[in-house]
Amino acid sequence: MVRILGRASSINVRKVLWTCAEIGIPFEREDWGNGFKPVNTPEFLALNPNAMVPVIQDGDFTLWESNTIIRYLATRYGEAALYPAEARARAGVDQWIDWQASDLNRSWSYAFMSLVRQSPSHQAPEALAAGLAEWARYMGILDRQLAKTGAYVAGEHFSLADIPIGLSVNRWFETPFDHPHLPAVSDYYERLSERAGFRLHGRNGTP
Repeated sequence: MVRILGRASSINVRKVLWTCAEIGIPFEREDWGNGFKPVNTPEFLALNPNAMVPVIQDGDFTLWESNTIIRYLATRYGEAALYPAEARARAGVDQWIDWQASDLNRSWSYAFMSLVRQSPSHQAPEALAAGLAEWARYMGILDRQLAKTGAYVAGEHFSLADIPIGLSVNRWFETPFDHPHLPAVSDYYERLSERAGFRLHGRNGTP
């Protein structure tokens, strides 16, 4: 039984929950962070010195960093179709996982804090417009990739890369602003919605 520490509303925790759903991994989840158990206590810092969720415990093994966690779970418990063992196929999946964490993740930061979190320090109109434009630019990259594959982000089959990317797409559509038309992204969103794990942990009204 995998133990997952982190609140279910966190996009990074939802990566882990969706991965468990795809693979069929039994788990127990505990609410930590942002209104729940504090993450700046010695107890939690002993598990993750960054004071961030999620953290998992798999027996006597403790791991933090959401994309590392989903890679670990897919390697330990999943099938090659989700996270290929062959070097080039795996690199293609890892490329998009890393892109989500670095480029795409950074692009939505200001807009998300402004429009969803309603942060008072993120309400400058020019900065918001710039943030939305940058976010749209990266979503355009994703749209072109999905138009090329005609299916999923790393190819014709669903893979581990679609979990962080799919949650990012959910955040895109759930953030309230006038979205540019990205037909391949829209089709992808509906395609992902056929998966029970995404409906439960992704397209569930939580950005």
